Amino acid sequence: MTFMVTFHVDGDPVGKQRARHRRVGNFVRTYTPAKTVDYETRIREAGRLAMGSQEPLETPVTMFLYIRTGIPKSYSKTRREACLSGQEKPTKKPDSSNILKAVEDGLNGVVYVDDCQIVNHHITKVYASESGVEVMVKECLE
Repeated sequence: MTFMVTFHVDGDPVGKQRARHRRVGNFVRTYTPAKTVDYETRIREAGRLAMGSQEPLETPVTMFLYIRTGIPKSYSKTRREACLSGQEKPTKKPDSSNILKAVEDGLNGVVYVDDCQIVNHHITKVYASESGVEVMVKECLE
């Protein structure tokens, strides 16, 4: 039987940001920006809730992401309708690959042991009236 877990995280999707560096005396300290850490924590908690008592998977997995980005408030009514009908695509930041990285890292040790187990990605990014990310992770046993 193939194991599959599905969950969603509401709110604006956040792409993984680059590591930052700060000088402390004679040393350089590397850290992850707070916005990224907070988003990965939200992803981790949603994944943990969806997994329940299930242990992290140790098999290859496929990840499906359905990214819903909000429509900018400055858009006209006509342009909003075009966005919602799919005629206009969301080509603004954050880019889907950075959102994917944040989700992958947030689920390490929760849904799967390590994100190197992900062998397939399926990502869709659309405009929607409510922002959020739908995540599905499915075991690949074939």
